Amino acid sequence: MGTEGKVGQLMTQEPVLGRSRECGVLDGLLDAVRGGESRSMVLRGEPGVGKTRLLDYLTARARGFRVARVTSVHSEMELPYAGLHQLCAPMTDRLDRLPPGQRDAVSGALGLGSTHTPNGFLVSLGALGLLSEIARDQPLLCVVDDAQWLDRASMQSLAFTARRLHAESVALVFAVRVPEEDPPVGTEPLGLPELLVKGLPERAARTLLRSVLPGLWDERVIKQFLTQARGNPLALLELPGMAASVDRSGGFGLPTVQPLEDRIERAYVRRVGGLPSRAREFLLAAAVEPTGDPALLWRAADRLGLDGDAAKEAVAAGLVRIGDRVRFFHPMVRSAVYWAASAEERRITHRALADVTDRAADPDRRAWHAAHGAAGPDESVAAELERSADRAEARGGVAATAALLARAVELTPDADRRRDRALAAARATHEAGNPELALRLLSLVEAGSLDERRRGEVDLARARIAFTSDRGSEAPGLLLKAGARLAAHDVALARDTYLEVVNAAIFAGPQAYDDGQYEAARAARATPAPHPPRPADLLLDGLAERIIDGHAAAVPSLRRALRAFAEPGLSPEEGLRWLWLICVTAVGLWDHETMSLLGARHLRLARDAGQATALPFALTMRCVVHVLDGELAEAASLAEEVQTVAEAVGTAAPIYGALFVAAWRGREPECLELSERADEGLELRGEGVGPVVGRWARALLYNGLGRYKEAARAADLATREYSQLEMGIPVWALAEYIEATARTGAPEEAADALARLTGLTRASGSDWAVGIEARSRALISEGTQAERHYRQALDALSRTRLRGESARAHLVYGEWLSAGGRQEEARGQLRIAHDLFDTMDMQGFAQRAARELADLGETVAKSSDSTRSDLTPKERQIVGLARDGLTNPEIGARLFLSPRTVEWHLRKIFGKLGVTSRKDL
Repeated sequence: MGTEGKVGQLMTQEPVLGRSRECGVLDGLLDAVRGGESRSMVLRGEPGVGKTRLLDYLTARARGFRVARVTSVHSEMELPYAGLHQLCAPMTDRLDRLPPGQRDAVSGALGLGSTHTPNGFLVSLGALGLLSEIARDQPLLCVVDDAQWLDRASMQSLAFTARRLHAESVALVFAVRVPEEDPPVGTEPLGLPELLVKGLPERAARTLLRSVLPGLWDERVIKQFLTQARGNPLALLELPGMAASVDRSGGFGLPTVQPLEDRIERAYVRRVGGLPSRAREFLLAAAVEPTGDPALLWRAADRLGLDGDAAKEAVAAGLVRIGDRVRFFHPMVRSAVYWAASAEERRITHRALADVTDRAADPDRRAWHAAHGAAGPDESVAAELERSADRAEARGGVAATAALLARAVELTPDADRRRDRALAAARATHEAGNPELALRLLSLVEAGSLDERRRGEVDLARARIAFTSDRGSEAPGLLLKAGARLAAHDVALARDTYLEVVNAAIFAGPQAYDDGQYEAARAARATPAPHPPRPADLLLDGLAERIIDGHAAAVPSLRRALRAFAEPGLSPEEGLRWLWLICVTAVGLWDHETMSLLGARHLRLARDAGQATALPFALTMRCVVHVLDGELAEAASLAEEVQTVAEAVGTAAPIYGALFVAAWRGREPECLELSERADEGLELRGEGVGPVVGRWARALLYNGLGRYKEAARAADLATREYSQLEMGIPVWALAEYIEATARTGAPEEAADALARLTGLTRASGSDWAVGIEARSRALISEGTQAERHYRQALDALSRTRLRGESARAHLVYGEWLSAGGRQEEARGQLRIAHDLFDTMDMQGFAQRAARELADLGETVAKSSDSTRSDLTPKERQIVGLARDGLTNPEIGARLFLSPRTVEWHLRKIFGKLGVTSRKDL
C-alpha cells in the first residue's frame, strides 16, 4: 500500500489518530453552528503536521451541512478573487437576494459582469451576505486549505466575513502554515480564534511510524526517527524512505542539520527523480496548472506529446490523483515537482499551458502562463500582461494588478515603455499596500533618463507613498517638488498636488505648516487655474489666499468654494477626494450649516462607494457635527461605527470622533486615554495634528470639570506652535483658553487670545462666530458691558443648532449673575444650562452647573435612563437605525453585519425593552 493510502486509513478515522483534543474543538464548532451560531477558526501549524487531515475530519463530520471547500495554490496568489470564485461560484443563484451595490460588486469579482469596478469593501459585504443567505436553508461549512496562498483580494473578503459572522449558522475555517517570517500584509486571516496544531504525542507518532516500517527495526533507529520527526505525521511517513541503509540498520550516521521541511521536500524530489522522464513531465504539467482542471491537464499533456502511460506512472507513484479535480498528495509535492524541473522544462510546460488555455474564457491565466514561459523580454507577452492587469483592476484586484504589471516590466524590451509600465506598477503596488516594492519599482523608472513630466510623476508617487506611510512632515515637501515639475505639463494635476500639500500639512500639524502650506500657496498663485475653474481650483485659490493674505481676505473666495462643492452636480470622484478638506474649510468659516450639509454628502458618497479608506474620515466629520448639535448619542454611534469599520477591514481607525464624544461627555479616564493615543500618532506616524486635537480635548474636558489651570495649560499647548492658526481645532482651543484664563485670574492672557480669535470670527459674521466671540468677550468684561455680551452670545447661539455651545453660554452667564448677587436670575440660567447638558449627556458641564446651583441652595438630580443603559453599544446602534426606518439589510450594510445577525440582535433588544415590534422602538 502506498503512503497516501496508509495516511488515508490512519488519518481519516474518527477521531483522527492522536488528535482527540483538536477533534473535540472541531466537533464543538460544528455543534455551535448546528445550534444557530456562527464560528470561525484558523488551524495553524507547520507543513505536514496534519491540518488538511483535520479539515477532512471536519467535513466528514459535517452531517446536514452544505460544505464548500477551497484549496489555495501558490501560483494563483496573483489572480484577484481566485479563491472567492472557488468558494462562491456554486452559490451565484442567490446573488439576486443581495442589495444592488453588493450584488454588482460580487458579480464583478467573480467575473460574471458588472457595471462598475468592484470595490473590495462591497465585495466583502456581499460575500458576508451571500454566505448568510445560503445558510438560511441549511448550516454552511466553508474550509480554506493552505490559506497562506490565497490571493490577497479573496483573503481580505473572507477574513472580513469571518470577523463579522455571528448568528448565521456559518462556519469558516482556514488552515495556515506557521510562517517562518512575518507574512506579507493581507495574506493572513488576522483577528480570528486559532487552534495551534502541534506534533503528534509519542504513542500516536510511534503507531503511525510503525505502520510504514516493514519487518523488524532497531529500536534506536525508531527513536531517532521519532526525534527527527518531532511528531510531524508527514515526516513520520517519509523519513524511513529517506534514511540511508546504514541508518536503517542502526548505524551511527551524523545527525542532519537540514530543516525538517527541506528534508521532506528533498525526499519528494528524490522520489520524483526516480520516475521515468515522461511521468516527471506529466507531474510537472499538473504542478504548473493551478486550477486542478483535469480537462485542461489532458490538453496540456497532449500538447507536450505525453500519452496515457505517462499519467498512469505518475498516479501509480502515489504523488497525485486525478478525479473531478487534480490533487497532489501534499502541497510540498507540487512544490518539489515544480522546482526539481529545470528552468527550461518549466518554461516549456508553461508555454504548453498557455497554448491550451482558452484565450476568450480565461485570458488572464493564459497571459500568466505565457509570461512564465517566456525565455526573455517579449513585447507581445508584456502587452498581454498589461491587458490582464487592466482586467484585474476592473475586477477590483489591486494586488493582482500590481503583480501583473511588475511581471510585464520584466518582459518589456523597450526602455521607455518599460519605465512607463514600472511607474504604473509602482502606483498599483502602493495602492495594494506594499510601499517597499513600490519604491523599488520607482527606482527602475529613475534608472534611465527622464523628461520633466515623468520626473514629476515619480516625485508625486514617492510623495503619496510617504503620506500614506507616516502622514509626517516629509510628505508636504515631496508633494511640492512633484507639483513644481508637473506645472508646465499638466496644470490640473499640479494644482491638485498643491491641494494635497495643504491637506498633508494639516495632518502633519504645526511643524509642517510654514514649510508646506506657504510654499504650496505661492506655487498655486504661480499656476493659474484652468477656465472654468473646478471646485478643487476654487478651494485651492481660497486656501492660498488665506495662507498668504490672511483669513479675513480669503473669506469671500472660500465661500465661493463652499458653494461649488454644495452644487448637486459635484461628481462622486471629486466629492470623495476633497469633501473632507472642504468640511474643514467650512469649520474655519464658522459655517455650521454647510459643514453639516457637506459632511452628510461625504458620508453618503463613502457609504455608496463602499470606500473603507474614506468612510472613517467621513464618519468622523459627521460625528463632529452631531457633537456640536448636542446629539452625543448619535455621535457616539458613529464613533463606534468608525471602530467597526476598522475592525471589519483590519486597519487602524482615526480616534478623533470618539475623543470628541468623551471630552464633551466629561468622561475623564476615557478622554485621557484617547488623547494619549492621539499624542502617540506623532511618534508612530508623524501625525502632528494628533497632539493638537488631544490637547484641545483635554482643555474642553477640564473646563467642563471646572479645573481651569489644567484647561489653560492644555489649550495653550494646542495653539502655541502655530504661526498662523489652522482652521478648526486650534481656533476652538483659543475659546477654551480664554475661558480657562478668565477663571484663573489671568485677564491679559485671555485678552491676547481674544484678539487672535476676533481676527477669525469677525470676517465670518455667522451666528456661530458671533456667539463664540461674544461669550468669550463677556468672560473678560465687566458690568453692563459684560451682560450685553452675554445676551448677545445667547441670542446668536439660539439661532444655531449648536446646543452644546448655547448651553455653555447659559452656564457662564448664570455663573456671572451668581457672582454678582443676582441669585434668582442666576438660578434660571443655570437650570437651563443644567437641563440642556443633562439631556445631551454632557455630564462634566452638567455637574459644574449643578455645583453652582447647590451654592445657591438648589439641589438637582441627574436624570437616568436605565433601560437604555441595559443595551450594549451595538444594540443602541441598531435601535437608532431601526427607529430611523432602515430595514434589516440596510442596518446590516451600515454596521457590516448580515441581516440574520441584525434579526438576532433585534430579538434580544425587544426582550430587553419589553416591546414586540419595530414600531414600538
